[in-house]
Amino acid sequence: MKPRIAVLGCGYWGSNHIRTLKSLGALSAVSDANRARAEGFASEQDCRAVDPEDLFNDGEVDGVVMALPPQFHAEYATKAVRAGKHVLVEKPIALTVDDAKGAVKAAREAGRVYMVGHVLRFHPAFEKLKELIDAGELGEVRYIHSHRLGLGKFHTENDALWDLAPHDLSMILAITGAPPLEVRGEGAALLDHLSDFAHLHMRFENGLRSHLFASRLNPYRERRLTVVGTKAMAVFDDVEPWGRKLAVYRHAVWQDSGQWAFTTNEPTYIPVQEGMPLTRELEHFLDCIENGAEPRTTGEEAIEVLRILTAGTVSHV
Repeated sequence: MKPRIAVLGCGYWGSNHIRTLKSLGALSAVSDANRARAEGFASEQDCRAVDPEDLFNDGEVDGVVMALPPQFHAEYATKAVRAGKHVLVEKPIALTVDDAKGAVKAAREAGRVYMVGHVLRFHPAFEKLKELIDAGELGEVRYIHSHRLGLGKFHTENDALWDLAPHDLSMILAITGAPPLEVRGEGAALLDHLSDFAHLHMRFENGLRSHLFASRLNPYRERRLTVVGTKAMAVFDDVEPWGRKLAVYRHAVWQDSGQWAFTTNEPTYIPVQEGMPLTRELEHFLDCIENGAEPRTTGEEAIEVLRILTAGTVSHV
């Protein structure tokens, strides 16, 4: 039998987890502080509705997906692992590094899987991009920049940086293999005291640099990660159709008689097998539970993401 999973938090993203787990044959229960909302999903998906206070002692639940407001993630993840449940915690996993470290430590001590919902790490286009980088196709990576822009969603607790940047930071850390040595943040608040626009500038070992731009008050959508190497450049653009999501540009730059010269080339679009990142993420979670494997997106990685977010946060109070 597959592991039996409950979803705690039946909001927008929790509902996606519910439907996906149902399609995988692994949905055991749904839970929400709003009992009527939980019962609605339970009826729709033919599963049980369980009150949050009863969920962690439920003998028919092996793991819990937590899609809560982030201020509750650390507390409930700690309760879950101490009750013997495996957890997949949505980003951000806490609001402070210390809270995150406590929850991750509790999972280690309990011998439970602690996985983080950095879903774009499971995007087939990013997986292929990482393969190209590891194979040396881009040469030495010198610069990474990511843009995640759009209109909404607006939260009372999370600004644009904390809501939008964790996915990109997870991808950047996967590429660099190490946390940044230096982080500098800039932000602008237009609606209230929370940043609607945020920039992060990071410096890594070996001279690698990176910047991230996140906005929830932008007139168009942009979901683009660009990696600049010494041999080629690559762009993962999730707004593009599948046949154009991953492009490699083999431009050339050199010095000629003391002057810089360059040539441009048309992009090569890299074939990518289509697949839903959330489905692949949840399949990985189930596999980790079944086989005791280390998740691709660990709690330790998420702690590094939180450190960067904390260092780059600009207060507008």
